[in-house]
Amino acid sequence: MAQTSRQGFPRQGFLHKAVLAFALIAPALAIAAESAAVSSPRVTATLLSSRDAVQPGERFQVALVQKIARGWHTYWQNPGDSGEATRIDWALPAGMTASDIRWPAPKALPVEPLVNFGFEGTLLLPVEITVPESAKPGERVTLKANATWLVCEKICIPEEGAFTLDLPVEAAAIVDENAQSRIDATLAALPQPAGFKAKLTSDGDRLALSLPGLSAQASEIRFFPLSDTLIEHAAPQPATPAADGVSLQLARSSAFKLENAELSGVVTFKEGGLPRSLAVTVEAEPALLTAATGASAAPRPAVVRLPLPVEGADLTLWAALAFAFAGGLILNLMPCVLPVLFIKALGFAQLARAHRDEVREQGMLFLGGVVVTFMILAGIVVGFAALGSSIGWGFQLQSPPLVIALAVIMTLIGFNLLGAFEVGTSAGGVGQDLASRGGRLGAFMTGALAVVVATPCTAPFMGAAVGYAVTQPPAMGLAVFLALALGFALPVLALSFAPGLLRLLPKPGRWMVILKQAFAFPMFATAIWLVWVASVQAGPGGVLAALVAVLAAGFIVWLVGVTRGTGRLRLAASGLAALVALGAGWFVLQSAVPSATSEARAGDIQAWTPERVAGLQAEGKPVFVNFTAAWCITCLANERVALSRQEVKDAFAELKVASLKADWTNRNSAIAQALAEQGRAGVPLYLFYPGKKDAQPEILPQLLTPDMLVTAARRAAGKEIKTASR
Repeated sequence: MAQTSRQGFPRQGFLHKAVLAFALIAPALAIAAESAAVSSPRVTATLLSSRDAVQPGERFQVALVQKIARGWHTYWQNPGDSGEATRIDWALPAGMTASDIRWPAPKALPVEPLVNFGFEGTLLLPVEITVPESAKPGERVTLKANATWLVCEKICIPEEGAFTLDLPVEAAAIVDENAQSRIDATLAALPQPAGFKAKLTSDGDRLALSLPGLSAQASEIRFFPLSDTLIEHAAPQPATPAADGVSLQLARSSAFKLENAELSGVVTFKEGGLPRSLAVTVEAEPALLTAATGASAAPRPAVVRLPLPVEGADLTLWAALAFAFAGGLILNLMPCVLPVLFIKALGFAQLARAHRDEVREQGMLFLGGVVVTFMILAGIVVGFAALGSSIGWGFQLQSPPLVIALAVIMTLIGFNLLGAFEVGTSAGGVGQDLASRGGRLGAFMTGALAVVVATPCTAPFMGAAVGYAVTQPPAMGLAVFLALALGFALPVLALSFAPGLLRLLPKPGRWMVILKQAFAFPMFATAIWLVWVASVQAGPGGVLAALVAVLAAGFIVWLVGVTRGTGRLRLAASGLAALVALGAGWFVLQSAVPSATSEARAGDIQAWTPERVAGLQAEGKPVFVNFTAAWCITCLANERVALSRQEVKDAFAELKVASLKADWTNRNSAIAQALAEQGRAGVPLYLFYPGKKDAQPEILPQLLTPDMLVTAARRAAGKEIKTASR
């Protein structure tokens, strides 16, 4: 018979319940002093506290913990030849203060031909927090921190995280022994004060660093200066014995600059086979300070901070220019561009025999419109990239008001083609308009319009070229976009300058009027699609605003036609219609909904997040990610032609492929960053991740077929079909 406690419960049952309760509570206690994790495939970060409860007036340690994936690294205070140090911005209760990060000793991380200074593996960055004396037991204090870091392998990805720790105030502090021991171990390994002052002197075109207190038995000695304009970080640092210690030979930086006679750094070395590090103060001879402030000091090259493309990593400038030219040429075949080009061809057909010089002029003006518009878009994209912000090809269609404006333009073009109104001094024919001054402006604007309507599309070769462009210096990026513009304008330019091609066009006649009117309907179809895009971006309010804007624009056009000579009435009514249009734009901005990527998708398709990809890979599932947008015609075409086909769905189900959608219809910084990781600046992008933890994805072509998707799915699942040998 089981023994009982005084309360009459079976003793074994009581102990069993106590053990079970402790087992359930213990995990919560273990993580009570650690924030929720911020994870990516590269870094998992948390904020760790050495206290489960704090007491008034005490100082205690917290640490930003970074668990860095194999092959990746983050950066020290001086990142070396490229990179950026981790930063923490604190939001603390009144009276609480946080110290600067106490930095561990860095490692030299070669990234040929450069050397960076940073960390691999698991890193703790300790910070001391001071609790005010005014804190009262029974209260709670909330520590909030926003941290940013750059993590690099062959590419560099800027990441960030928000961390929160909620700690009670007690009369006596409650120490988290596990966290305290981890932080104490990090503090014990920090560079210790050297106990001597190092000397830096000039040695010809090199520098000599004298370390008088360092043992001659020390090996693998390296100096890490806090200044990034002192030495060449990638150069060897040979050590020679000196009378009172060791002397290091350092290569002077090509951007050498020394503003103070005293500087700081860290010396790492091995002694008795064990790693050690010292925090040293260095006294520079006056001659170095003078040389550094002279006119010969060269500016330091810009630190590399932007992500480098994976797909375009091996591209040279000439290859990127060739890709861009080919992509621009193919872009003419996209359904969003063909109607505009046919309109231009109609004008050439009418002028082909009577006004050949005008045709050539039209071609050059069309080229000018294309180049100017591409350069404007390129300036915006490259400029934002240089500032560290990610926007991509087709970025303007992420703005509902601009989508609605484009829908209005397409509607007006359609009615113009039907003959509802004419633009120009003459309504008698296309040929006379083209020959007039208005026709010249029209040719230029046709080129500009062709570029605008092309932005929802991405052609083969174009993705890698644009991805390369946004990671290069501005001059190189603009050169790539110029090649894209020249390829895009080539068909019209060739048609205008090649008499043989012009002779292939049929003689002008009634067919031109019929064809002109027929092309109105692709314009109306495009307008309908753009209104649908606005509905995806801003809900039913977006549709209402688009229809109101179309009505206002139609009213303006009608008013201009019926009020010739009555300028005041026309001006007043036009102003009223403009206010209606602006009100529609304001309405759609107010009613805009969050990006659809934050919502679950119907059926088997889930919303994309980097964490979701990593979790599915860890489960052994192959993952297909569709980076798309409602305004991307190429994306929609691929969904109709390939992604929605039953054989693709069956293959995905058989191979247990997890499908994720990253919807870029509205701006989303996480998606923009993911595109940059793969060397892309726009959608579509299709990735197939193998069902293995941390395995890199396969990038599929921008134009899909069902067979291509099925084959890629089998590769990702490790079941690729092998052809029998003969």
